[in-house]
Amino acid sequence: MLLKLNNVFKSYFSQQSEKYRNVLDDVSMEMEQGENLAILGPSGSGKSTLLNIIGTLDKPDSGDVIFNGNKINDYTEDQLSELRNQQIGFVFQSHHLLPQCSVLENVLLPTLPLKDPGIKKECYSRALELIKEVNLWDHKDKLPGTLSGGECQRVAVIRSLINKPRLILADEPTGSLDRQNALGIISLLMNLNKDFQTSLIVVTHSLEIGSQMNNTYNLVEGKLTLSPS
Repeated sequence: MLLKLNNVFKSYFSQQSEKYRNVLDDVSMEMEQGENLAILGPSGSGKSTLLNIIGTLDKPDSGDVIFNGNKINDYTEDQLSELRNQQIGFVFQSHHLLPQCSVLENVLLPTLPLKDPGIKKECYSRALELIKEVNLWDHKDKLPGTLSGGECQRVAVIRSLINKPRLILADEPTGSLDRQNALGIISLLMNLNKDFQTSLIVVTHSLEIGSQMNNTYNLVEGKLTLSPS
């Protein structure tokens, strides 16, 4: 079991209503290594909050988050940072590429904290392989401003894989793309999921994208339910 959430609750204080609002209400789910799944739901349903908790960017008010058999609720910030850097890759709606860095340099950004020269050399070779894998070899020395939106998002996807994470979290990764490029990015993510056995969670509002995943969950008013297969 790679990931398990047990009875997770999360609420935020609303200045408008002056009350706490339940964003996640008794959420439980499980995920095996190599699995892919989608989390669907309307805007404001808590999808990004759930992804942030899974990705250790936020903590639940109560409930357990178990990653690779370890309960991570009580991890220190240093432990969480190490877990994020080594085990989890992130892809967001905006590619967040540094405009002053080349494609290759952007892919290598997550490796900057590494100290071991041997591991850094291995990551450099892996970056070149991934760039070839997504047909961006001729663009490896170009700046993001010279690329299309779909090409930039492909760079963001392979950047999330550079440290060989066990889990990729993709938060509306196609939200800023047209349908053709969107389907291309989802196809890329699923191929990488299959080829590298990297688990994949995609947050989306698209039923078309959700239907391509092994499992689909719906998050509505804080409640998470598994859709019938």
